[in-house]
Amino acid sequence: MNNSEISSKTINTANISASDYMVAFSGNTEHYCVGLVDIVNSTKISASLGNGNISQYYEIFLNSMSKILSRFGGFVIKNVGDCLVYYFPESSKSNRKFGFMSCLECSIAMTEYHDAICKKMYDKQLPPIDYRISADYGSVVLMQSNNSSSIDMIGPPVNMCSKINYAAATNCAVIGGDLYSMVKKFDDYKFNEVKGFSLGFKHSYPVYEICRK
Repeated sequence: MNNSEISSKTINTANISASDYMVAFSGNTEHYCVGLVDIVNSTKISASLGNGNISQYYEIFLNSMSKILSRFGGFVIKNVGDCLVYYFPESSKSNRKFGFMSCLECSIAMTEYHDAICKKMYDKQLPPIDYRISADYGSVVLMQSNNSSSIDMIGPPVNMCSKINYAAATNCAVIGGDLYSMVKKFDDYKFNEVKGFSLGFKHSYPVYEICRK
């Protein structure tokens, strides 16, 4: 995915002041696996660290997660403070199974990296870190703002990743029902439904913890 996909919707900046925020939507709908990894109790931890240590703490976390993403073909959409939002381009292609497996493997790899990232924190005399991973699948619309060259996206899987992230146990990964419906027959994974979790919707939306068999 690149900027050419929204070229027909390029923002005309001629009459926009530097402080104006404007967005353009491509009008193209894609289907992607979208994921989110979020630090647990980051506000409390940040309050106990000085500015220099906070920067190092987030740098280790964000860069470590980004490297894992790269191994599995994932791309960062944006980081929002203490979390990364990302997607898997291969999940929209004809051989979607590879993209789905990349998403699952990446999620599990992030959980398995917990001890290693805590070791990095320890070596820098920083507190240990905990986080949660969530992923889902569905349609998104591509967008771009006038003050960034990066592509962003909006759509149900982006919103759902944020909502279901709280259903994950600490240092574990969950997926939403739409992604589960695409991967439930994969032989190499176990999917355990998270009981008692509610998004507050009229109809329940299932969430599953994932792990290898």
